[in-house]
Amino acid sequence: MTSTALGILGGTFDPVHYGHLELARELRAALPLSPVCLLPAGDPPHRAAPSASAADRLAMLRLAVAGYSGIEVDAREIERPGPSYTVPTLEDLRREDADRPLALIVGADAFLGLPAWHRWRELFGLAHLVVVARPGVEFDLERAPALLGEWEHRHVRDPGALLAAPAGAILVQPVTAHDISATAIRARLARGAESRDEVRGLLPPAVLAYIERNQLYRPPPCPSESSPRSP
Repeated sequence: MTSTALGILGGTFDPVHYGHLELARELRAALPLSPVCLLPAGDPPHRAAPSASAADRLAMLRLAVAGYSGIEVDAREIERPGPSYTVPTLEDLRREDADRPLALIVGADAFLGLPAWHRWRELFGLAHLVVVARPGVEFDLERAPALLGEWEHRHVRDPGALLAAPAGAILVQPVTAHDISATAIRARLARGAESRDEVRGLLPPAVLAYIERNQLYRPPPCPSESSPRSP
């Protein structure tokens, strides 16, 4: 039996912020995960395209994890063409190591939405699922009746179950709530330089410096007075 599982936390990270990083740090401290890999989606199939390019999001992630031990970046979904589906990613990881436990970290809402995922039933044969339960967020399985059978068969309470097999368990892990949103950060940055102080402390200084240096999430240009008007 191995001593740790590989934690996998996906997302667009548009941009990465302390909410992402502290979640990964907290899970690594609470569960037998080492490392926790942050895995940015190249072409997320279930949401709008990210505001920043894949290259910029990857660069910001690499800057962000430099200050964290045991948190790494995996670029395979950005490097792979086509939609960033989770099952092919887990298949890649499983081919690299057939026996190592994999722990896919998902929020409660994402877990309840699994039946809409591509080849979702195959997830359980490839990885454990660690469901992040945030305070005040209702976790109601009646919203996803297709999951009830998997839940009854796979739900565990002991984190040690993540090491007993390479895949197949569902563990719910309470975590600290962090009121930080990438959407809100982008909105504040889009208001211009006067809003810059509002985002300090929400993301690593190196990430904010990268955003400023590369002029990401800037407000749309104002139309010129001399520009022709639409009829």
